[in-house]
Amino acid sequence: MYIKKILWVIAILGLAVVGFFAYYIHGVMLAPNTSFSNNEAYIFIAPEDDYNAVRTLLKPLLKDINTFDVLAKQKKYVSNVKSGKYIIKKGMSNNDIINSIRSRNIAVAVAFNNQGSLEKLAGRVSKQLELDSLELLNAMQDTTFLRANGFTPETALGMYLPNTYQCYWNSSPEKFRAKMLNAYHNFWNATRMAKAKAINLLPNDVITLASIVYEESKQPTEQPRIAGVYLNRLRLGIPLQADPTLKFAAYKLPEYSNTVIKRVLNKHKLINSPYNTYLYQGLPPGLITMPNISAIEAVLNYEKHNYIYFAADPKRIGFHKFAKTLAQHNANARGYQNYLSSQGIRK
Repeated sequence: MYIKKILWVIAILGLAVVGFFAYYIHGVMLAPNTSFSNNEAYIFIAPEDDYNAVRTLLKPLLKDINTFDVLAKQKKYVSNVKSGKYIIKKGMSNNDIINSIRSRNIAVAVAFNNQGSLEKLAGRVSKQLELDSLELLNAMQDTTFLRANGFTPETALGMYLPNTYQCYWNSSPEKFRAKMLNAYHNFWNATRMAKAKAINLLPNDVITLASIVYEESKQPTEQPRIAGVYLNRLRLGIPLQADPTLKFAAYKLPEYSNTVIKRVLNKHKLINSPYNTYLYQGLPPGLITMPNISAIEAVLNYEKHNYIYFAADPKRIGFHKFAKTLAQHNANARGYQNYLSSQGIRK
């Protein structure tokens, strides 16, 4: 009888210990441990962050950081922190949270357009990803990479097509660059390549011309007609005489730094630069800005016509008047020059 009582006591104590242990395990592993009211929260873990940094990020989001510490040590997360962007959903347990931040890095939307140079593009992208803008710029300008993929320093910007991309927040410069190259190749499918070949242009040439078209007009309805003018000039061996290329050449000179050229003058036409399409026939060495997709498509799907001139239309700002003869063009150009003078725009 005495032995039975002892066994009962041991059994009851055993059950109590098991119950307590189960309760503790449930509290550490399986019980909800979020304290925020929204449906979800995000944390960004930088490549240099250690467990203490992650703990600091998590503490405001959790009811009990200490139980999280216990499980993080048990699951060896404290020595295996992974950088990235991670989601924590309302009601998650410690186990759920650790599983999320250990292996479920999620992508962020990276958007860019209208970037006039690789420097500006690197700055824009680095504000959206955990990237140093200088390191990204160095990767973009890497001559070995450019040469291996058919680019030059002058055409390198053309690899980055304006759009919104899903990228990992902790992407390296090389991985981001590779993603953009892949998007570039996807854009240049068989159909677009055939259209480029039909007008005797390579993809880099198409994008270079598109950058000029884009600087001439932001109107998608007019861009194919402008592209047609320039393609007519290329076909006939007439210099492009594109004013935006003069501005681009001028802005590279010290005397034009921190200035805005509102009116192209005869002195600009004398600038000795390969981008001066008044002095040098054919396309310039590369882009003068990042064109939008509509400008690229405008070159590939240009309007077939006999125009070889155009001038800005003072009565429809943002649009142009087109001409087949020099006499008509001169009349159109005088109309716009008179408008600029009436507005007090001298340079």
